[in-house]
Amino acid sequence: MRISRLYTSQTLQPDSALSLDAEASHYLLRVLRLSPGQPLILFNGDGKEYDAELGGTEHGSNKHKIARVRISQAREVHSESPLHTVLGLGMSRGERMDYAIQKSTELGVQVIVPLLTEHCEVKLAPDRAAKRVAHWQQIAISACEQCGRVKPPLVAEPQSLSSWLAQPPPGLRLLLDHRQQEALPETPPQDGVVLLIGPEGGFSENEIKQARQAGFSAVALGPRVLRTETAPVVALSVLQYRWGDYQ
Repeated sequence: MRISRLYTSQTLQPDSALSLDAEASHYLLRVLRLSPGQPLILFNGDGKEYDAELGGTEHGSNKHKIARVRISQAREVHSESPLHTVLGLGMSRGERMDYAIQKSTELGVQVIVPLLTEHCEVKLAPDRAAKRVAHWQQIAISACEQCGRVKPPLVAEPQSLSSWLAQPPPGLRLLLDHRQQEALPETPPQDGVVLLIGPEGGFSENEIKQARQAGFSAVALGPRVLRTETAPVVALSVLQYRWGDYQ
């Protein structure tokens, strides 16, 4: 029997009982429809899994049922990639961005930065931006629940490409561009990889120039043009095979 995995931001301790928050309780009781006594696995980003079982329910402040769980033990889990990767991703519309975030999480990325670029077709007001980030973060968490990761990646606030390039993260900086002939370097990066991928319309020549000035090397992963949601899957798979845990 497959045991459900559930992320919670709450503190977890072995040999303890816990009332889950409203969102986690709703998922266990209404979506998964678990019954008292059924096992589950909890994780909260500290690198461990916590074996637990559903105890019972209690009424919360808004009269919704709150799940009580009994935690038995904690286990160290080594499902995180040794290759630290930061993905700067030009924002795309709707399901394309959702797909890219989901699959990038499954492929081990640690940080995802949505970027506003010249050819970006997505325009977000400040109030909508906060909702989109929360939505994307939940997609990453759900992907972790499915794939066995115990540390959800951070989905950062959207920012302009120029602002991000002004202070790029440390690491081997790679810009994906099918028009280039340069391949990945052979030497393993000491500080991880910072991967920059454009939106549906790609990067402008000026943006590519800015990226190069910020220390990014333009590389190609073959002669074909990849969709913005496909490119992270291909690039991260290659990076994990070359320097990560797909060896």
